[in-house]
Order: sequence, then C-alpha cells, then structure tokens
Amino acid sequence: MIPQELLLALRELAPVREAEPLSRHTTFGIGGPADAYVVAETEEQLRAFVALAREASAPWFILGSGSNILVGDGGIRGLVIENQADQVSDPYPNGKGMIVRAGSGVSFAALARRLSFAGYAGLEWASGIPGSLGGAVVYNAGAYGGCLQDVLVGVRLADRENNVLEMPPNELGLGYRGSAFTRGVIRERVVLSIDMRVFPGDASQLRQRVRELDERRLAAQPKGRNSGSIFKNPPDRPAWWLIDQVGLRGSRIGNGQISEKHTNFFLNLGQASAADIKALMDMAQSRVKESFGVELEPEVKLVGDF
Repeated sequence: MIPQELLLALRELAPVREAEPLSRHTTFGIGGPADAYVVAETEEQLRAFVALAREASAPWFILGSGSNILVGDGGIRGLVIENQADQVSDPYPNGKGMIVRAGSGVSFAALARRLSFAGYAGLEWASGIPGSLGGAVVYNAGAYGGCLQDVLVGVRLADRENNVLEMPPNELGLGYRGSAFTRGVIRERVVLSIDMRVFPGDASQLRQRVRELDERRLAAQPKGRNSGSIFKNPPDRPAWWLIDQVGLRGSRIGNGQISEKHTNFFLNLGQASAADIKALMDMAQSRVKESFGVELEPEVKLVGDF
C-alpha cells in the first residue's frame, strides 16, 4: 500500500488515481494495477513526484509511452509516474549542425517526423520508433541503421538529491539496445531532457524518406497490440529467424501469440495476460537454446509483479 501522507502530498500537485489498470497505458494492453498513478506534464512535476516518493520511502516507476515493456498481472507497487513532459526547443546553431533540446516525455517518432518535415535531417530513421525520448536514452533506441547514440549531444538528469546535472554521451555507456542505465551502473537518476544534433536538409526529400520507412515497417511488422521487438538480435542471426526455425511462428498460449508475420513480435489477441506473453517468451528462449545454443536476451523490459 502507498502511504497516505504521500497520496495527500501528490494530490496537492495533480490528480491521483489509485489501483489504476496499467493495461490502459501500455501498447501491449496488458498490466495489472498501479497502487497510485499520476501524470507529469512538466519537468518540474516529474522531479517533484519523484522527490515526494523518495521522501516517503515509496517505490516509484516512470512510464513513458508504454512501449517496450511488459507489466506483470499483479501490477506495480508504489507510485507510477506517466511522463508527459514534452517541451521541445527550436533548433539552434551549434558547431556544424543544429541542437534540439526535448523533454524526456516527448514521443521519439513524433519528434523525428516533426523535424524531418521541417527540413532537419538526422532523425528520419526514428520516425517509427514508438517510445519516449527518456526510454530511447535508456535503451539507445535504433532502427534502419540509425540509433540515438549517433545524434546524442547530452542528457540532463536529476540525481538522488533532486539536483540537475548534465552528462555527455561518452559517460552513458551506450551500446546495442542498452546503456549504463540498463546495466545498473547509473541508478535512481531521472532523465529530464535530451540534446540532439540535426542538420539542415531538404524537407521534401526527408518527407519521402519517412514515407519509404513507413512502407517498409508496415510491410514487415504486424498490426495489433504488441510492444515492438521482444528479443534483441544475437550477433549472428536475427531473433525472428531463430524463433521461426524452431517452429514457433503463429504459436499461441492463452490470448498471446507469436506473430505469423514477424516472429520477434508477440501479440495480445484480446485479454491476453502477462503470464501468457511470458510463457511464450520462455518457450522461445528454451527452444532456441536447445536447437542453436543461443541465449535470446529480452529487449522488452519485464516490470512489476508477475
């Protein structure tokens, strides 16, 4: 249970929902209740909510766009903060390119499209990435040969004492779908905003490039409720190929299914449980390990009470 004094303090700042179903807030459409749920619309609110939770010694979790995570059927204990801090600066000159500062709650795809259509190059590859910028930093999000590391100039964070500090990319330990955050080297720090470098480009050509990437994505990826790629790609073979080779294309457990179109996408066919999806993940990992000796590493983050 969440302390009553924390609930009272939170309600001084924003509406609070108790026992809020997280299935309403994830792209999977799966997840049990959060003890308490608030929405941070600004960086100041985000910092304040985390500070209050820390003062009350209550666990807290920051939720971005709800993609790339699987929330357990038992939900998440403590405070869940939905990050909608979406302030974005106009691009300003810096060195050879232009710098854009964006809040960690900004949709990566929406920002990439906005800048591309305005004639700024460098982020067009991200026009289909569903997550928020905060999550993109944590997982070094990438697609179609690009990744955040390529354009990242710096990150602003709030530390345990709620002080704001800036970190350059070389201190973030960025790698394939991971960082110092995912490896536990950077802990209990909140991503506030991200500085990225873009370059002047031809808006019509960039719009065409975004359209081409949209077509590629629609041709390759399934529709329906999912969280994006379930597993990271091993060095030698893509995860989808390994899962396909062990005969799991289209496999179902409960209302969860391994997509027939792309076997590294798992689908909620309607009222699927986290347990259904986790069982499919376990089956895929077991079969691939048995057949190929390869350990499939989840790209999707398992969060909460399973």
